[in-house]
Amino acid sequence: MNAYAQLQSVLRTQPRAWLVTGVAGFIGSNLLQTLLELDQNVVGLDNFSTGHRHNLELVRAEVGEARWARFRMIEGDIRHLEDCRQACAGVDYVLHQAALGSVPRSIDDPITTNASNIDGFLNMLVAARDAQVKRFVYAASSSTYGDEPNLPKIEERIGRPLSPYAVTKFVNELYADVFARSYGFNTIGLRYFNVFGPRQDPNGAYAAVIPKWVAAMIKNDEVWINGDGETSRDFCFVANAVQANLLAATVESAEATNQVYNMAVGDRTTLNDLFEAIRAALLPHHPHVAVFKAQYRDFRRGDVRHSLADVGKARRLLGYEPSHRMREGLVEAVSWYVRSVA
Repeated sequence: MNAYAQLQSVLRTQPRAWLVTGVAGFIGSNLLQTLLELDQNVVGLDNFSTGHRHNLELVRAEVGEARWARFRMIEGDIRHLEDCRQACAGVDYVLHQAALGSVPRSIDDPITTNASNIDGFLNMLVAARDAQVKRFVYAASSSTYGDEPNLPKIEERIGRPLSPYAVTKFVNELYADVFARSYGFNTIGLRYFNVFGPRQDPNGAYAAVIPKWVAAMIKNDEVWINGDGETSRDFCFVANAVQANLLAATVESAEATNQVYNMAVGDRTTLNDLFEAIRAALLPHHPHVAVFKAQYRDFRRGDVRHSLADVGKARRLLGYEPSHRMREGLVEAVSWYVRSVA
């Protein structure tokens, strides 16, 4: 039995109290569903600026009314300290997912990105520290590697940020480290690498590539590839991110705390290969994609060329073992979008 299976067994018999910020978002709602399925008590905080109420209704339908009764929703904003204090009261663990994602969004509007991702993050740290929560796990980002050219990406070796979003996520890591040194407050950051899966929003100007392309192919709309298509990413199915959050919150080793970990699989997929993989996964459901072709345009500002994670540190200190590689996760994600995209 691996570390995650052992943890799930323990949690079922010893429920804890969890706060998930950004709970109506993609990763937040997946965390909520898993925690409720494990009979945990969950508080959710969201201002619905990028999250969706229908994500919560989908979780409710999945877990059933008895488990849903273990969830308490607070509609609030991490930019307001009192909302953060209310949400942190009485919880054991904080899983902080609330943020304004997207490199292009941060380039278009750096002020709002800074307010959510730095001011809001600091509010959450202060509120969680004052509430004496046991562990503060937060969504860090692979964008922190910036212009560091070497592959795979290793936690201790980063470059200069390439976007305002990357700056904010690096500042999160600095603040978490300072709170550990100054207050003895336990934090763990998870540098997400292109997480994807069910309930990831395919709509809007800042939609992530996988849901955006899946929805476009289903609807027979254009798919645009930025650059030559040889840009590569370490695509990580959301179940892996959920596993890492729960392991990080509960790990007992002092060596494992107050650290930052890569959260990925350790595989690299080009955008051209991703397009073909999505088309193959969709073909049994939508035969029209057999002749579907992508369109190419200029590279996007602020993007790194290649990304690949070394997940050895997470394996060693957290007991993390990815349950899904990219293609396995893609089958589950595509199946969900086929049922959900009108």
